[in-house]
Amino acid sequence: MLEVRNIFKTYENKPLLRGISFSVAQGETICLLGASGSGKSTLLRMIAGLEFPESGQFLFNQIDLAQTPPHLRDFGLVFQDYGLFPHLNIFDNIAFGLKMRNVPAEAIKPRVAEMLDLVNLTDFENRKVTDLSGGEQQRVALARALAPSPRLLMFDEPLGALDKSLKEDLLNQIRAILHKTKIPAIYVTHDQDEAFTIADRILFLHDGEIIRDGTPDEVWNHPNSVHAARMLGMGNVIEGKVLEMKEERGKIKVFSEIGTLDVECGHNHSTGDNVSLLIRQSGEGEEIKLTVEDVLFDRDQFQVKTGSAALSGEAVSKGGLVIHMKDAPKIGEIIRVRVKVECLA
Repeated sequence: MLEVRNIFKTYENKPLLRGISFSVAQGETICLLGASGSGKSTLLRMIAGLEFPESGQFLFNQIDLAQTPPHLRDFGLVFQDYGLFPHLNIFDNIAFGLKMRNVPAEAIKPRVAEMLDLVNLTDFENRKVTDLSGGEQQRVALARALAPSPRLLMFDEPLGALDKSLKEDLLNQIRAILHKTKIPAIYVTHDQDEAFTIADRILFLHDGEIIRDGTPDEVWNHPNSVHAARMLGMGNVIEGKVLEMKEERGKIKVFSEIGTLDVECGHNHSTGDNVSLLIRQSGEGEEIKLTVEDVLFDRDQFQVKTGSAALSGEAVSKGGLVIHMKDAPKIGEIIRVRVKVECLA
């Protein structure tokens, strides 16, 4: 098991990573999800031994890796730019790590064949790297990383250069391979669809800290963070002020731009506190009135932008929301939608 303990790192005299801690269990795939510049790739390079933290520890099976050089850590890396050797054919690219470990030649050939079969590239061993598509090259890069049976696999934005359809297909293949091999993995991306498809656990990185750690369904149902909710496009985030603490435990009354709301809340607030609320469409919950301002087609539904919103029975306010509907309403039309309200902070 990999343990990351209290990692600190600065970049250009500014904090980049601030006390990062997490673990990766055997057979588990975690995803580090965050915007560009959030420190995801730097953290991955430090785990690989290519960069060093200013403080903190990396341990594998309770052994500190500080004195272990990169080539002895026995970790596999897969990058966005593939990192293949253009002067070598597919066989030699996949065999490279095995040869570096002085694996006997008679053992290399069946291992390469096994890896080619695993990534659905059987009979590709004599082809040139330059003759392959982007998706095929990335599968070769995965086969090369898997060939030496690494203790840990790390992926740094591996599908960023591929088109959407190819990305979805390869992502499912990587997920299946990770489940089959049971190798623990860390997958770095800024793409939420990739994160939710491949991860057993998602770690949301923002401003140098992990602000949410949970399974995909836990993160989606309870983002617990304004930044996570906004980046994942979970709904509408609006601001409000606590009017009173309800007698019922875990309930507060909040004044917001769409009216006064009774909100479930697990935080310790006081009357007068400013709070951030996540508004999500739900079959249950309070009904609001919306005035349609714009309608955009969004695959199998319509994204409706509103210029104003109000709770049923209250005056229409100045605020606006974005909702989704199966049938397109008319601009200027007033519609009614039921929403669930969650206090984020």
